[in-house]
Amino acid sequence: MRRVIEGFHRDEHGDWVAELSCLHGQHVRHRPPFQDRAWVLNPAGRAERVGSPIDCPLCDRAELPDGLVLARTAGPFDGDSLPAGLRRDHRVADRTWGCLRVLEGSLRFWLATDPPRMVRLEAPAGQPIPPGVPHSVTVDGPVLLAVDFLVAAGSS
Repeated sequence: MRRVIEGFHRDEHGDWVAELSCLHGQHVRHRPPFQDRAWVLNPAGRAERVGSPIDCPLCDRAELPDGLVLARTAGPFDGDSLPAGLRRDHRVADRTWGCLRVLEGSLRFWLATDPPRMVRLEAPAGQPIPPGVPHSVTVDGPVLLAVDFLVAAGSS
């Protein structure tokens, strides 16, 4: 999944890490001939890459970034009170992660990652939802669910 580079920092070993719009960090090392990223070695090269897209495999795997905090929770909802908007394709806001929690029963969840993810979740189960990725919920019996919205610490 393509994400935007928002900045850079160095990790504890001195390696450069791109700070992505999805709140993940991704190492961007220059190790020829396998990784040719000479641009990361100088400030001008890194500055030119801010705003550029880069693949984020962690988003494709729906892996939560470190350091998120709970901003709010929607629900709980049952099959009757589940908003129609959650039953059709919709997205979590930029710089916000969702975490679908199935409290009772089961449901089907679809996520437009690469490859797309279609899973049946049974209580107690959770499913991270990356920002900006289309997804939907299908209720297939009695269910109780809630959605947590997570943001970077200090941004709530």
